[in-house]
Amino acid sequence: MQDKAVLVTGAGRGIGAAMALRFAAEQPRGIVVADIDEVGVRRTAADVRELGVEVVEMCTDVAEPDQVRELVTAAENAFGPLDLVCSNAGVATGQGIHAPAQVWSRTWAINVLAHVYLAQAVLPRMVRRHEGYLLITASAAGLLGLPGDAPYSVTKHAAVGVAEWLAGAYQAAGVRVSALCPLGVRTDLLMAGVRTGHVAARVVTSTAPLLEPGDVAEAAVAGLEEERFLILPHPEVAEMSMRRAADPDAWITEQQRRVNR
Repeated sequence: MQDKAVLVTGAGRGIGAAMALRFAAEQPRGIVVADIDEVGVRRTAADVRELGVEVVEMCTDVAEPDQVRELVTAAENAFGPLDLVCSNAGVATGQGIHAPAQVWSRTWAINVLAHVYLAQAVLPRMVRRHEGYLLITASAAGLLGLPGDAPYSVTKHAAVGVAEWLAGAYQAAGVRVSALCPLGVRTDLLMAGVRTGHVAARVVTSTAPLLEPGDVAEAAVAGLEEERFLILPHPEVAEMSMRRAADPDAWITEQQRRVNR
């Protein structure tokens, strides 16, 4: 990523902040960090600057298409054409199928439509250049499901679908696409549920060891270098995904047993 222009959303904390710092170690031309959390994104920007990399910070609600377009315009004005765009922002709800309509709508807007808005904003210029990389942070829940959080599970499946569609549609145009699908990571998104004993968090923590955000960032860099579509920081996810595909009924039964335990 040396001399490249990078954009990371959801960069105020967790995986997004870790990726911004890991990319900064490669000495890119510049990094744009964005988050709805103004304090968090300022903190990440300060950490990037300490590594000697030029950075622009933006307070952006990625659920709003106008703000996403403004973000991309600001990024391109600062550093020129974007080489790597990481659509990383995401939310969990901890709720089931009866979550209120506004929860479903907000989760869909952030976990799915934000990827669409960002792709719409950056693809035209990438296609003209015949160059560019989109990294969409989905989740292992998008491959395996997640008992205990219906809006999260459903929207992360859709996020993988967005990434897969983009990869198939734009590979010939020189645009590469990857989906980053970690399982349990020590971020606020998961650890709040761990502290309260929420069933979704308990399922995650009982399935595979928890990773640190920095571990996921390292996996992302390795996956980008190899141009893998699915980047799986937890190797267990590949085997579980194959079992799910081979026998969906057995997989659902296994999930029910896990929840019961």
